[in-house]
Amino acid sequence: MPAKPRLDQHRPTERPIHLEAGKCPIHNDVMLYRGFPSRLHHAVPHWVEPGALFHVRVALDREKQQRQLTEPVLAQRLLNSARFYESRQCWHITLFLLMPDHLHALLSFVTDRSMSGVIGDCKHFHARKHGIMWQEGYFDHRLRNDERGEQLSAKIDYIRQNPVVDGLCANARDWAWSSSALHR
Repeated sequence: MPAKPRLDQHRPTERPIHLEAGKCPIHNDVMLYRGFPSRLHHAVPHWVEPGALFHVRVALDREKQQRQLTEPVLAQRLLNSARFYESRQCWHITLFLLMPDHLHALLSFVTDRSMSGVIGDCKHFHARKHGIMWQEGYFDHRLRNDERGEQLSAKIDYIRQNPVVDGLCANARDWAWSSSALHR
């Protein structure tokens, strides 16, 4: 009978998740970062209300040299694509903003398609059509109903101020590569 591994021993690809004091750590075969799995499942749970608003951030693969998302021809194609996805009712745009190496969006998704499927389709299309090499996965945060109002305004201001903070423009209203450009 093989010896039981000690709790303080784990394989190099594992990281223990430490719960409360005095409880045993949990080991997982998936690489963990700060207690979270490296791959998150992005399917919208059944309990998320229809029309929920998500802050989505999609980044370029920073290990690959490539053109910036704000290169004028590419940026216009990305904004046109965002408008196309909205016209096809894949998502509804509250805000969509391009930065040189990532994009931010506040989006609502239809209930009959998964958010990860829609974002994956969009990333795949632009990878194939425009040679964009995206970072694997994406960041998303669902804004709860209690985050609407002041917190939603703060989130919108945070996203709109990204180009200003990075020194790309003096005023957020001057940034050409945002959803305001979608509705001109």
